[in-house]
Amino acid sequence: MWSFEHSVETTASSAAIWKLYSDVTTWPVWDAGISAIELDGPFAAGSTGTITPMGQDALRFRILSATPGKGFSDETEIPGAGVVIRFIHTLGEAPSGKTKVTHRVEIDGSAADTLGPQIGQSMTEGIPETMDSLVRHALHVGL
Repeated sequence: MWSFEHSVETTASSAAIWKLYSDVTTWPVWDAGISAIELDGPFAAGSTGTITPMGQDALRFRILSATPGKGFSDETEIPGAGVVIRFIHTLGEAPSGKTKVTHRVEIDGSAADTLGPQIGQSMTEGIPETMDSLVRHALHVGL
């Protein structure tokens, strides 16, 4: 398995960040790596949808967990590649009293040891900028 994790602290509330997480129509606004996304049900464990990464074909994804104010995880299986990509997003309180936001990416599967390092770096290099954008937008949500 290959993984990457990045955290930031913000004065934005967990509720404001959760509002952006749970409304997938906002994802392309704060995540420049997503050109389109559709969810076929509620923002809840078991729901599926289609995500189109910038410059790529649409992929099916599934929400694995969703806990309001705490975080969510989702996974996308790359057809024929032998890998599953999991995104784990967690919200908590930092020792500073601010909201701590952590995004983790895991690449798992039979080809993870080979493909993880190959695709992981390019897939995760924009995460710090994405997280900065997320917390900037969350500050304007005002919760």
